[in-house]
Amino acid sequence: MFRIQTMNKISPLGLELFSRDKYEIASDIPNPDAILVRSADLNDSQIPSSVLAIARAGAGYNNIPVQRCSENGVVVFNTPGGNANAVKELTLAAMLLCSRDITGGINWASSIASNADVPELVEKEKAKFTGPELQGKTLGVVGLGAIGVMVANDAIALGMDVIGFDPYISVDAAWNLSSMVLRADTLESLLAKSDYITLHIPLSEATKGLLNAKNFKLMKKDARIINLARNALVKDKDIIEVLEAGKLGAYVTDFPTSELLSCKKTICIPHLGASTPEAEDNCAVMAVKQLIDYLEAGAIVNSVNFPRCKLDQRAPFRLLVANKNIPNMVGQITTILAVSNINITDLINHHRDEYACNIIDTEQQIPDQVLERIRKVDGIIRVRAIEKR
Repeated sequence: MFRIQTMNKISPLGLELFSRDKYEIASDIPNPDAILVRSADLNDSQIPSSVLAIARAGAGYNNIPVQRCSENGVVVFNTPGGNANAVKELTLAAMLLCSRDITGGINWASSIASNADVPELVEKEKAKFTGPELQGKTLGVVGLGAIGVMVANDAIALGMDVIGFDPYISVDAAWNLSSMVLRADTLESLLAKSDYITLHIPLSEATKGLLNAKNFKLMKKDARIINLARNALVKDKDIIEVLEAGKLGAYVTDFPTSELLSCKKTICIPHLGASTPEAEDNCAVMAVKQLIDYLEAGAIVNSVNFPRCKLDQRAPFRLLVANKNIPNMVGQITTILAVSNINITDLINHHRDEYACNIIDTEQQIPDQVLERIRKVDGIIRVRAIEKR
């Protein structure tokens, strides 16, 4: 019986995938085998040594202590693409909001409700809220993952010219991207050419403060920036200064602060990017499926700290080993199995940066004393034996 701890309210559509004869699920459960989380911050939490995996029902994982998890052999999963359509739709709405001053017009209309001559006032004042159309304008998409590709393709359908920048674009993303999207060789060239700029990249040390005073100087005077990805990608102080100086058209952010709310050219959305029932369902289903595959078969897909590692199981017993990515690890593991007369049916080894994973299938059940010998090898992080499900 696997024990799953939920740290937030998780969509029932995902939770119902857990077979009740194999899984116990609760928000308060001792010694869980896995944690299922949405927004709860685990960075300062003590993660029990029993935990084998943490699944984040969402794309971002800043609320999880990934490095600490890696050192303890805890596989961290996220759900890239699960909320992609929700964020894409809000991005398109944000482009319209910052072009046509829709919010300004709505707020003004509400303010004249008590006037007897509303129709006349509307016709007289509506020119204050005019703004450009999207058709024929250039959109710069920074980050061509699941969300960025969908935004780019839909912008093409709206009649926009689209430039994309992503030096790490995946093969799958490239296949899904419209051939009409132009490739920018540098971020700077994209910023200089774009009327609208939308960010769809993760937050890291390399991307923190990506848009700052230096880069704002490269942009068109009336350029509009949309950030539904992560607040720290844009330096708030710098963008407020250029907005108030009239050097940028507008800024739409999903991450309000008191300073941004005080800036007239900023449109603040209360972190609604993935706030749709469909996105919550999609992310929960993805997260649960990933946990089930890992707990029952050792398969790793969409991990943020360990390599993708998946192997069809044809033998009755399976050995799972997480280790430091150092020389001769596979040799030491297989030697221990060989001297113990354990025959290997199939084996796969993948590595990612500092860490590696091994899936080893055998015809014989591996005795506990053999597992202990493997655990004592220098560089081994975690060892687990399972039977075919």
